Formats: sequence, C-alpha cells, structure tokens
Amino acid sequence: AQIRIPATYMRGGTSKGVFFRLQDLPEPCQQPGPARDQLLLRVIGSPDPYGKQIDGMGGATSSTSKTVIVAPPTKPGHDVDYLFGQVSIDGAFVDWSGNCGNLSAAVGPFTIASGLMPADRVPENGICTVRIWQANIGKTIVAHVPITNGQVQETGDFELDGVTFPAAEVQLEFLDPADEGDDDSGGAMFPTGRLVDDLEVPGIGTFKATLINAG
Repeated sequence: AQIRIPATYMRGGTSKGVFFRLQDLPEPCQQPGPARDQLLLRVIGSPDPYGKQIDGMGGATSSTSKTVIVAPPTKPGHDVDYLFGQVSIDGAFVDWSGNCGNLSAAVGPFTIASGLMPADRVPENGICTVRIWQANIGKTIVAHVPITNGQVQETGDFELDGVTFPAAEVQLEFLDPADEGDDDSGGAMFPTGRLVDDLEVPGIGTFKATLINAG
C-alpha cells in the first residue's frame, strides 16, 4: 500500500535536506532502527550504484544527501529536538553520529512553519528565538529567525559564499560546543591536548594544524 508522509525540502547554509516532523513518520519509523533508516534511504534515493540519486530527493553530493527529524522537546528549557541523518549516496547507511551545522540554520524556520513552536512565542514582526536540542551530539543551538506578518521571512539580502541567491539571515548560537558534559561525551576544545600538531600525510609531507572540537 502507498502512504503519504508530509515532508519539507529546505536549504540551510550551503546544504539541502528533507525535513520531517517525528509525529508524521509511520509508527515503526518513529523509533531509531532499520525501519527508519530504510525509509530515509528510499526518500533520498540511496543506495544508488550510479551515484546520481535520480529516484529520490538527494542531490548526489554529500551536502544534498541529508535528512532531518524534528520533534517536541525532551530536554527542559528547549523548544524542539533536532535529529540529523547523513545519508550515504552509494551505500545503504545513514550516519547518525554528528550534526550538520548548515542545516541547523533551517531547523528554527521549520519548527515555526510546521507548527511545533507555540503561537504565542512567534511575534507578528521581529525575531523569534528557538532553542534547539541537537540530539545527535547533545548540544544546544539557539536560532534567531526573522518573522514578517506572523510568518517565517524567507527573502532578504543576506549573501553566503557558495549560495547563488540572497535570502533572509538566520543567526545561530552554538552554546558550549566543546563542553564535555556529565558523561564526558563532548570532548575538549583541543582534543589532542596541543594547540598545534604536526600531521604527516603520505605523499605530501608534514604540516602544522590546529585540531578543534566544535560540536
């Protein structure tokens, strides 16, 4: 049987992805597991041995093979939970281990537009502040979303390298991105314990780099 699943195709920063409300997913897909992964793989058009994702919403690049699931908050002091899935193009794999900073900019607008934000928190005109719990990495992101006539403003004059057309600017705050937290899962700001490391790359040589954990 065919089913209909509401979804929104959105750009955030220099990435694009398919956004879902958790409550709109089929019941077996509302929990982590193979059913959810298989659904998202099929939506994006993976695995595709041709690497083009023609039969899906993916764009055949790592920056356009992405999915987002947004849900009511499970963390006190937050407005929404945000779960990110990076979909492999040619493999049957969804990576849930990290966040997409680019698509983080679209989570606030999606939260408001999809009705997950309480109406009394959305101004008629001005800025709506959305506190986001990034569930993959256990971090807080605060989005400042411009509102015009009670709706998310999409047009604007903000320009971003790698994006052809200007749009409205959504400012983000990443709170304590390197905070280790109670379970030491965050990692130190400088994970190697050094400000500068010497990296040896075969065929290239040795060069200096600073390794930073920023979410």
